[in-house]
Amino acid sequence: MSDFPEFARLVSIMHRLRQECPWDRKQTHQSLRQYILEEAYETVEAIDNEDWEELKRELGDLMLQIVFQAKIAEEKNLFDLEEIAKHINEKLIRRHPHVFGTVQVQDEFDVKNNWEQIKISEEERKSVLQGVPRNLSGLLRAQRIQDKAAQVGFDWPEINGVIEKIREEVEEVSRAIDGKNPEEIETEVGDLLFSVVNLARFQKISAEDALRRTINKFIARFQYIEKKLAEKNVSIYESSLDEMDKLWEESKNI
Repeated sequence: MSDFPEFARLVSIMHRLRQECPWDRKQTHQSLRQYILEEAYETVEAIDNEDWEELKRELGDLMLQIVFQAKIAEEKNLFDLEEIAKHINEKLIRRHPHVFGTVQVQDEFDVKNNWEQIKISEEERKSVLQGVPRNLSGLLRAQRIQDKAAQVGFDWPEINGVIEKIREEVEEVSRAIDGKNPEEIETEVGDLLFSVVNLARFQKISAEDALRRTINKFIARFQYIEKKLAEKNVSIYESSLDEMDKLWEESKNI
């Protein structure tokens, strides 16, 4: 690690923390899971905001979690950082035969398809849908599952079929609501969401990113309503829907 002195310093600091800090010494693979997720999401948020200074900090926090997990594994004689690096290096070489071998590709679709085929072969998977973590968010997991199915040709031939499917699911949700059956409503709403995710995938849009941006937009506009009401000394709990709707429309022009 002589070419990366600060990384070597991080490893050294972690070694000392595991010996001398009561909190760090107490941590396990399981206790640190939540922090890995938090740091990953904070990293994504920094990218969304194009805040590169913040991204630098969040990547450092994420790197800390990797070093922390590796140190715990090393103490258990499971593996260490060197083995982690060796594993990913070898995998990258195996799964990029068009770079490190003689395989010819036309575009990124061929690259992705080769990656999936090699993965299935290496891990002796019984289904092309295996390998998508259950702990992913519902939207992201749905899109990854659909993506894998599409790579073997199980896909709509054109976007009109996807749109028609969404219309069909909306009708089924409506009928389920009329039937007042909670379980059926939940099922049909799930089918509708899955179809909308498929539309995003078909258009090469990340459903997860699209929804996250919409959530952020909603928050900004709602907070505009709160701000304007506060300027009038009016509590949002006392405001009418008409007044909030008017401010909502106003917020769109900001």
